[in-house]
Order: sequence, then structure tokens, then C-alpha cells
Amino acid sequence: MDEPLDELYFKWLYSQVGDPRIKNPNRTYWKLLLQLYKKEFIWFVANDDNRIADGTDLRYEFVDAAGLQDVDDAWIRMGCSMFELLIGLSRRLAFEAEGEPRDWFWHLVENLGLILITDSRMNKDYAGSYAELIDLVLDRVIYRNYNPDGSGGLFPLQHTEKDQRKVELWYQLSEYVLERS
Repeated sequence: MDEPLDELYFKWLYSQVGDPRIKNPNRTYWKLLLQLYKKEFIWFVANDDNRIADGTDLRYEFVDAAGLQDVDDAWIRMGCSMFELLIGLSRRLAFEAEGEPRDWFWHLVENLGLILITDSRMNKDYAGSYAELIDLVLDRVIYRNYNPDGSGGLFPLQHTEKDQRKVELWYQLSEYVLERS
């Protein structure tokens, strides 16, 4: 293995949601997804640790798929990145609402308002305002600073009686799926 484990894993994660063979920076999201990968998801609402488990389970899948031996247990136990969380949620969405996890992943990115931040845009961003925006959006999700109806978060709702900032992600996802069906 010539590449560091983190780099191999990041490329594998990218392949779960995009095509790593595409070279056109107008159609790639390496920089956005790297920023998601570097940002740890911290849970504050009861049972959101289950969503962290969905994300970190991807590491076991990667190790198995790559045929790796003797992976440091500390690497497996690291905190869950926002990238891993979104892939885990997209897989749950695909199961609950049908569709492909890849499509659901990009749907979540669109819900966050980050879908237009391609590598081409990031390359032209000399002041780093896109990186700052991404960080602000991720903090808004992590620290539940979105609107009570979920807008500004992962699962914006048209009709809800519950303050989504206090609802665990699983129930936000479920209500979102029910509202869309």
C-alpha cells in the first residue's frame, strides 16, 4: 500500500458517491468532499450516536473491500466525519424511500445548499469564501442552528409540529421521507 490509509479511504468514499475517473473540475467535488471528510460530526441529541455508527461502519466495509490486514483499531474508532455521516444517511434514505444512495447523497448536499460548489468554483475561490461557507453550513448542521422546520439542515419540512433542532436525525429522516411520499 503506497498511499496513506486516510487517502485510500477518502478515495473509496468518493467512489461511493461520485466517479473518480471524471477529471472535469466543473463536474467533480473532491475539495468539497475533502472538507466534509475533515469535519467531525458531533452528536448532541439522544440516539444520534446511531448515525455515527452508520458512518463509521463504512470503515469496516472499506477495510474488507480493500482486503487490508492489521488496520490500527484507533483509526477505526476515530470520530465520524460529516462525509461518512452523509453517506450513512443516504444509504438509510435509499432503504426507506427507495432510490440509489448516491442520488440521496447529492440530494442531501443540495438540501444544505452546497451542490454548486464544484472543484472549478473552489479553484477560483482565492479568498477562501467557499471554504468558509462550507464550514458555516456544517457547523449549522452539527450545532443544530437551522430553523425549527429543518430548513437550513439536512431534512427541511413543509409541515411539522416538532422543532427539528431537538429531534434525532433518524426521526427527521423518517418525517422527511413521509412528507415526500
